[in-house]
Amino acid sequence: MAFDIKMIRTFYQMLNKKLSTIRKTVDKPLTLAEKILYTHLDNTGISGHFSRGKDYVDFRPDRVAMQDATAQMALLQFMMAGKNKVAVPSTVHCDHLITAKKGAGEDLETARYTNQEVYDFLASVSNKYGIGFWKPGAGIIHQVVLENYAFPGGMMIGTDSHTPNAGGLGMIAIGVGGADAVDVMADMPWELKFPKVIGIKLTGKLTGWAAPKDVILKVADILTVKGGTGYILEYFGAGVRSLSATGRATICNMGAEVGATTSTFGFDENTAEYLRQTGRNDVAELAGAVKEHLTGDPEVYNNPEKYFDKVIEINLSELEPALNGPFTPDLRTTTGKMAETAVKNDWPLNLEAGLIGSCTNSSYEDITRAASIARQAIEKNLKPKAKLYITPGSEQIRYTMERDGLIKVFEKIGGVVLANACGPCIGQWDREDVKDGHRNSIVTSFNRNFAKRNDGNPHTYAFVTSPEMVMTYAIAGRLDFDPLHDTLENENGEQVHFDEPSGIVYPPKGFEVGDPGYLAPAEDGNSVNIVVKPDSERLQLLTPFPVWDGNDYHELHLLIKAKGKCTTDHISMAGPWLRYRGHLENISQNLLIGAVNYFNEKTNSVKNQLTGKYMPVPDAAKAYRDAGKGSIIIGDENYGEGSSREHAAMEPRFMGVQAVLVRSFARIHETNLKKQGMLAITFDNPADYDKVQEEDTFDILGLGVFAPGKQLTVIIRHKDGSNDSVKVNHSYNENQIEWFRAGSALNLIRQQNNA
Repeated sequence: MAFDIKMIRTFYQMLNKKLSTIRKTVDKPLTLAEKILYTHLDNTGISGHFSRGKDYVDFRPDRVAMQDATAQMALLQFMMAGKNKVAVPSTVHCDHLITAKKGAGEDLETARYTNQEVYDFLASVSNKYGIGFWKPGAGIIHQVVLENYAFPGGMMIGTDSHTPNAGGLGMIAIGVGGADAVDVMADMPWELKFPKVIGIKLTGKLTGWAAPKDVILKVADILTVKGGTGYILEYFGAGVRSLSATGRATICNMGAEVGATTSTFGFDENTAEYLRQTGRNDVAELAGAVKEHLTGDPEVYNNPEKYFDKVIEINLSELEPALNGPFTPDLRTTTGKMAETAVKNDWPLNLEAGLIGSCTNSSYEDITRAASIARQAIEKNLKPKAKLYITPGSEQIRYTMERDGLIKVFEKIGGVVLANACGPCIGQWDREDVKDGHRNSIVTSFNRNFAKRNDGNPHTYAFVTSPEMVMTYAIAGRLDFDPLHDTLENENGEQVHFDEPSGIVYPPKGFEVGDPGYLAPAEDGNSVNIVVKPDSERLQLLTPFPVWDGNDYHELHLLIKAKGKCTTDHISMAGPWLRYRGHLENISQNLLIGAVNYFNEKTNSVKNQLTGKYMPVPDAAKAYRDAGKGSIIIGDENYGEGSSREHAAMEPRFMGVQAVLVRSFARIHETNLKKQGMLAITFDNPADYDKVQEEDTFDILGLGVFAPGKQLTVIIRHKDGSNDSVKVNHSYNENQIEWFRAGSALNLIRQQNNA
């Protein structure tokens, strides 16, 4: 029986009635995305049709999922909310804090020892508040969710940007910050601007070397890293039928790299079969009984231009395998053009590592396609020229791999099987043999490849592709190798050619697992004690942020003018800093240390206006805060792109930053800033970014009459006595303005619970 089957059964029983009510009001054919959104409204007695991209709407998600790095801050906030138990099914997954170094067994033991305090905290909070707990080694959050919790037509939020992975089973699954998770767990409605919808029509069928990963690599090429912002991507068309549920999950997962709110696929037999294969026959049967409600209406798919905001068509039969990168996940190069492109751009041609796995590509199908290439290498007497690492997505996948002999195949070719965790994908990779500054290339089946992302080295050129391509390129050891046409010299001096990869969607003997790693919470957690040591380096109880004093901001000092791409990795780095995710003061010492200062082209070097000296960004922020001076961050386009980490919003708030003024925001980061009581604003004229000088101070006027749709004025005061007055925009609604006035959304929840 599936987890939370009572909730799921009730959902399907009410679905027909809900949609009947909605159709009477909306009175038009509905996309799948709209069906799921409308059936999860806080109040289904809607009075009218919501305008996509304009109206803020309150929703009631079915569940919450949190990974251990973000769960710490989310649960520290939930502890302040005054609730005895979470209001919806919720889970914590310990996957981010395990460093990849030696191999699964040794790395897992090291993590358990090193992170014991954090694991004990998360387990005890979960036990107390009714949250399911998945132990370290149980698997990567998104693969575990897909195997156990995702269900067609449901709505989930997760404190990780790749939560949309569950869209492979027909959910609307959205990555959020921890404060959003607190809203839902505390039985508050969750707010989202009603998304626009891009319809992606798939025709044809993948053949040869092309894999589901190539679909999203192509979509990223088309939309770029911000082209999906404010949209849900809904896949449809005859080509969908050829994609397995896990292949669809891969596509949805990496939709986060184009800024999409989420991605989803409609219910069909492939969806049902995955549910059955993972022990959820009951969910498959319930969903099958209402299957017409779990996909877009026929009129929508027959006339997509009429019902979607945009339509993209991709012929899978014509899709070529590709690699995206380096340094950005939307730079696509097909394998046939890689040699020419790499030489032209002076990319390092020698590949030093190949990494297979991550939440994006660690299903049984992915593993078997990579193993088919490994077997060929063994048979053709080829040895990998690059180091090879394999990460199973869950303990269920790993156990089944071992039973079916797949781990032996990887080990025979020299591969190292890592723990069932995120590892190198999020920077948890102790790559001792590579020094900072060493130019090298790696190829991964991950989703993200920003500078320093995997190993902390800004000169590691990372390319993302399918698992079978990672295996192939790791064996070749060269970026300028084309597996479709080129040959390799084997140990006998013979020229050999790879055959097309082959894979198995489901294990012939079925999935199997010994200990899945799940701990159910206590029925009554009132007697469970949570201990946070006052002198802990890892955990720190939170103090509410101060409320707004009712005045405009004056004389804000420029903390940094960030140049170009500034992701949440640049604002709050992962890697070694993950150890401080539960300690706001300690992790704030990494504030913006990866951002490039516009004025000196350096990272972690800004001018302190109080002393005139250059210093690390956190030191300058602290100097302003301790002197009673507010500060401001200036940013470029798509500021806050990437991971959902709310630390990137909490850190500047903690360090005294009052406002973030940019050309444009990434969705999750903008919301996170609002939740923490920050002022998130954008230049009305993007060219005004160029007016900001290094020793400027800023006044922000109009906060006394702060209102939706009403511009604010920023006075940029220059050192020479001159100034520029510029108009700035914001996207706050009435409720979000109340967060600002209260000092944070959590402050408002506390007020309401104590009223």
